[in-house]
Amino acid sequence: MASEMMCYKNITLLITHYNRTVSLERLLHSIQQLNIFFAEIIVSDDGSDTGHIRLLHALQQKYPFRLITTAKNQGLGANINKGQRAVVTPYILYVQEDFEIAPLFITTLKEAYDIMETDTGLDLVRFFAHFRYPYLKPYNNNFEEVAIPALATDYNKIYSYSDTPHLRRATFEQKFGPYREDLASDRMEYRMCISFIVNGGRCIISNYFSSLFIHDNLAVEPSTAVRPPRQRSRAMIIAVARFWFRQLRYNWDLIRTPKNARAYEA
Repeated sequence: MASEMMCYKNITLLITHYNRTVSLERLLHSIQQLNIFFAEIIVSDDGSDTGHIRLLHALQQKYPFRLITTAKNQGLGANINKGQRAVVTPYILYVQEDFEIAPLFITTLKEAYDIMETDTGLDLVRFFAHFRYPYLKPYNNNFEEVAIPALATDYNKIYSYSDTPHLRRATFEQKFGPYREDLASDRMEYRMCISFIVNGGRCIISNYFSSLFIHDNLAVEPSTAVRPPRQRSRAMIIAVARFWFRQLRYNWDLIRTPKNARAYEA
């Protein structure tokens, strides 16, 4: 049975895509099944292969969306930048193509939108996380707010911003700057995390962050992110070294970054 239709005229769904049209179709299908409609769906493609471009045009006949392409692959930062600059609504729901929306998201998105409308100082509502954020305070029955104490020692504090699914204001770039286009995706995200904190970003996270989206890299379309072996290693000595490196590097970057620095300067 189809759910009640939910229409968000002030939200654009921005999907970043690269060579994963099967995953993209799965995401678009989940939206259609849940009867959620947006002012516009924008698929920002990062120079996919010719075969995937043909499939994207075919998908447009089944799932109406605006396709923004580029001649060559330029990285996730450039892909987000060109996508969000095409948005004309006050809000952006950002989702990468390898996610699928779960039914509980229907009511969560409505509440998140209502919160953003009333709490004008809020910059971001996060819907997904790989782990519970370490520094949170109650916001309401369904959300918690990021609250980093002055002497916070857990280096995971840096991830109050994340590229995982979230609702943001379309003015996000003016406050925090554009994404770095000269860095790999992990470093690019890290720089935005720094900018988000030093520029006083406010964020709430759903208490149901593990139940709103399904994140599954399909065998036929594995992740395109390439990480060095040290990040994948389970050796104890490497894990300990990375832990202390992060503690020192993350806190040093926060200390040395000026309050008005944007992501390109952080």
